Amino acid sequence: MKHLSEFFVKSFVAGVVIIVPVYLSLLLLAKAAKSVARLVEPLAKLLPKWFPAEYVFSVLLVLIGCFLVGAAARTRAGAAARQRIEKTLFERIPGYALFRSLAEQVAGSREDQVWKPALAEIEEALVPAFIIEELEDGSFTVFVPAAPTPFTGSIYILTPERVHPVDVPFSHAIRSLSHWGSGSRELVAAMKNRKVA
Repeated sequence: MKHLSEFFVKSFVAGVVIIVPVYLSLLLLAKAAKSVARLVEPLAKLLPKWFPAEYVFSVLLVLIGCFLVGAAARTRAGAAARQRIEKTLFERIPGYALFRSLAEQVAGSREDQVWKPALAEIEEALVPAFIIEELEDGSFTVFVPAAPTPFTGSIYILTPERVHPVDVPFSHAIRSLSHWGSGSRELVAAMKNRKVA
């Protein structure tokens, strides 16, 4: 019964972590489209009444705005402005930096991995883990995720000999965890190859 309730809670939390940002993004886009509806109203009146022109043009205008902001953010001045806004505003929101880095890693757009895949020695077993940070004394803070919900789990501080970094992509490690460990042979092989090298 305890395992069932734990599975239910972890699955619920993992679902919330995935669904809430998507829902909020869609909600903000819908609200933005509604607020620009007045701008496109004169153009919408030129088209037949059966066509939802006001809605289509509003969404299109918001999407164009998103594209332009994204394109501007890729310039040097835009990147500097984005970093200032993130530091002064967004990073004060709890969990923002974590979700941003995870999203970038899952999308493969981030080269420096904040969560480096590893195998950690816990009791008498090797368990899939992520290195969060290296401490001054050489120890590692590691996150050991629960399967199949890799964004819930436990935090350990382990000595270096108990943490074995593996050279696999972040997305592969997440996929292995969400598939109940299927694909772990690549993690073990990467650890052995690293030791031989």
